[in-house]
Amino acid sequence: MNWKGIIGCSSLKNRFLVLTGVCLSSVALFPVYSQSTASSGKTKTVLVYEQSNLPIETRLADLLGRMTLEEKVRQLDFYSGTDSFLDRGPKNSLPSKQSPFSPAKADTLLGGLGAGAIHDLDPTPEQYNTIQKWVLEHTRLHIPALFIEEGLHGFDTGTVFPAPLNLASTWNPSVAEKTGAAIAAEARATGVGMILAPVLDLARDPRWGRIEEDFGEDPYLTGQMGLAYVRGAQGESLNTDHNVVAEPKHFAAHGSPEGGTNTSPVHIGERELRSVMLKSFEPSFREGHAMATMAAYHEIDGIPVTADPYLLKTILRQEWGFQGLVLSDLGAIRRLYQLHQVASSPKAASCLAIKSGVDMQFYDFDHDVFQKALIDCVHEGSLPQADVDRAASAVLRLKFSLGLFDHPYVDPALNAKTYRSKPHLDVSLQSARESLVLLKNENGLLPLSKSVQRIAVIGPNADVARYGDYEEESHGLHISILQGIKAEAPHVQVEFDSGKDIDSAVAKAKSADVVIMGLGEWQGISGESFDRTSLDLPGEQEKLLEAITATNKPVVLVLQNGRPLTISWAKSHVGAIVEAWYPGEFGGQAIAETLFGDNNPAGRLTITFPKTVGQIPDYYNTDPSRAYDSDLTRKKVYVDNDSQPLFPFGYGLSYTTFHYGDLQVTPPAAKSNEDVSVTFTVTNTGTRAGDEVSQVYLREQFSSVETPVRSLKAFTRIPLQPKESRTVTLKIPRSELAVWNADEKWAVEGGKYTVWVGGSSEADLSKEFELQP
Repeated sequence: MNWKGIIGCSSLKNRFLVLTGVCLSSVALFPVYSQSTASSGKTKTVLVYEQSNLPIETRLADLLGRMTLEEKVRQLDFYSGTDSFLDRGPKNSLPSKQSPFSPAKADTLLGGLGAGAIHDLDPTPEQYNTIQKWVLEHTRLHIPALFIEEGLHGFDTGTVFPAPLNLASTWNPSVAEKTGAAIAAEARATGVGMILAPVLDLARDPRWGRIEEDFGEDPYLTGQMGLAYVRGAQGESLNTDHNVVAEPKHFAAHGSPEGGTNTSPVHIGERELRSVMLKSFEPSFREGHAMATMAAYHEIDGIPVTADPYLLKTILRQEWGFQGLVLSDLGAIRRLYQLHQVASSPKAASCLAIKSGVDMQFYDFDHDVFQKALIDCVHEGSLPQADVDRAASAVLRLKFSLGLFDHPYVDPALNAKTYRSKPHLDVSLQSARESLVLLKNENGLLPLSKSVQRIAVIGPNADVARYGDYEEESHGLHISILQGIKAEAPHVQVEFDSGKDIDSAVAKAKSADVVIMGLGEWQGISGESFDRTSLDLPGEQEKLLEAITATNKPVVLVLQNGRPLTISWAKSHVGAIVEAWYPGEFGGQAIAETLFGDNNPAGRLTITFPKTVGQIPDYYNTDPSRAYDSDLTRKKVYVDNDSQPLFPFGYGLSYTTFHYGDLQVTPPAAKSNEDVSVTFTVTNTGTRAGDEVSQVYLREQFSSVETPVRSLKAFTRIPLQPKESRTVTLKIPRSELAVWNADEKWAVEGGKYTVWVGGSSEADLSKEFELQP
């Protein structure tokens, strides 16, 4: 009998232990052995890994010790659910979600070894239960399959939430947490145990098509919003009927590709990697204990991520304590052989990835090729058995944590209660309302009076709900701007024109009291692998906008788009501009409520709008040597333009105004780990109630390495009534002052610091303090 000691915990302070079910109420000793139970006169042996009352790590060690190499390797493979398990039917047509499960196909493909994960099915509960039952009954050790699906801003045909760029524009982590929880609940109700979200890349090049999937350009804001989303999705325990494994991606630094083209190289050093790019991920792993991540396609300084043990083992696992699953991005291992050419064969690529810290392939090589490669490499000694065990343990740990070994099936009735429930729809609407950014409002053009008589709604985005990538625009309520306006102001005469015929559109504009222009982008020019060399309004939209504006009618431009656009002409000539991004199925309602004043916009930009593509990269927290001339007082300019952004990070207007004052900064005591305390007052100086997003920025005046001109370190969204003042105190953790110094160590350096407080990254209320080391 082998006795092991397990130290328990009596609180929820260690979220990882709670999530994985290791936490016990007290110190306990238990024997590792098989337990026999008698039932109906028969004796059944219950193996250690089958005993739900034992800690997960004990069960995992027991199961791993019983598995063959072939069974372990099978856990590292990823199967297409629709193609692999559903019947094509008598006419051999392509299978669909409505196709029945094919035991014959499953038997041919899986045999008795089971499956690591199943994807691309978005199953019904009944489909999930049928497939899971077959897998359990046809594997020697009854190991369940993990169902993995997309969940970026909605699951399958469930609630359609605003795109991540919208979610970040709320500057409201509580909405991010509720969004993660809602998506998780809808996915888990169908049996899905892991979603491929959130995206925590930093959006540093707006030409990149996947900007819409990100939370913006700032590491602190992205880190906090990502942490909230992960906490919502994973909850306090994965062993529920409403939580799933979250998978922050694309680890790491994927959002700054060379030329702005998807999957291109990233050129950064270790200091920028650690100080900027990893800062957006770190909170989700260290504090949120995200149990999965996706290894990205690209290379950093010549080393592909899927072949980088320093990133996947040293930093992620050793430094951050990650014990979850590293999933390759789709085809990223294959790129080691075909594109990066750091591996000479599919076999070499497969073994290199697992050895470097990847745990599961994602449609890289044929199943037989991938699995045989790993087995052969272990037998040859080129792939340590320990790496296969680590990878298999990561997969199995998720399955234990989700409770799949103990209750592998889902109650079909749960789906009816959860899918598109009112609380989830309410979150989507709240997110849409809070995410809208008012970029311009000349002479108080907005909000519109509901007594206005005639409105012309014009443009290719005016009568369609743009959702952005990873969502089908046929899902949900898809409320367009036109529909929203008609519902919000039913007594107003509304005329619509798509703008294809500019003369026709101009005629309708001339007969209107005000014109709402619905312009922007759509799937196919924004989204994954849809990168652009120009950020201008696409097609004939600029020509249409200029023609409508020439009528001298009041014009409100509403943008639905997935990236910042170079709209300098619009800023100079259009009366009001609303940035709506891709606001989900209630987008049209939220936009209309905002146009007519029932919703006071308080969204703030999380990414800089450049004036021209030539300014890129143009993020706010650049180094002083990029931003200023040598005297540090005059900003650099181009010979044909200045270097100022069109709209800065953190920017957004309101239908009311705010004033900041009484800034006080209290530094931590010398040699202490106390926070920097920042206190200030915010006053609503206008006549309408509204939310203000208060932002705190910081910079050390002199440091051992060059640091950005200012960096966001705290924020809060505050509702204020007219003339109401509020005293706000925000804390900056001492660790946020640390720099990755020349000795390649984190250090908090003593010296003078400056704090800025205000409503954007151009805040001018400042205070200096001195930090004693």
